Amino acid sequence: MFQLTKNKSNKAQLIWGLLIGIVFGFLLQKGGATKYDVIVGQLLLIDHTVLKIMLSAVLTGMLGLYALKARGLIELSLKSGSIGMNVIGGLIFGVGFAILGYCPGTIAGAIGNGYLDALTGGLPGILIGSGLFAAIYPKVKDGVLKAGYYGDITLPRLLKAKDWVVVIPVGILIILILFLLEGSGVM
Repeated sequence: MFQLTKNKSNKAQLIWGLLIGIVFGFLLQKGGATKYDVIVGQLLLIDHTVLKIMLSAVLTGMLGLYALKARGLIELSLKSGSIGMNVIGGLIFGVGFAILGYCPGTIAGAIGNGYLDALTGGLPGILIGSGLFAAIYPKVKDGVLKAGYYGDITLPRLLKAKDWVVVIPVGILIILILFLLEGSGVM
């Protein structure tokens, strides 16, 4: 994702990661995204609470990361990607999401809320799914996971544009979508 510039320690990165994770989890819980009914409502397209939370998080994260990058406080450390990786990851994520109605982030929040379905189904599901993927990874890493390889590209790099030439219009688009969702009458 990103790393602090070289003059910062790994310990500082861990502390920042923990603090940001706690704040994000708190906001997920306060926004209602750890509730099964809200998640299922999103999947049925009758409750846009989760979409609004995630778009707000993308907007905040995008603006924050690029502001920190512009000031030289962080360096982006991108992971390479491929269509195969996204398809396999999406299938694993989607199956778990469809079976239980939680994603990994909301499972953690739901466990924090004391929801037994997240603790007894979600946590073991994450552990089993991660274990199975780790077991098959050596067999698929050079095959299906490399299909459609596109490297470590970002939207500004893809468009051969300066970061803010892309970030500002994307930010405005996200804000417009949020206003449309809020005015749609659907939660």
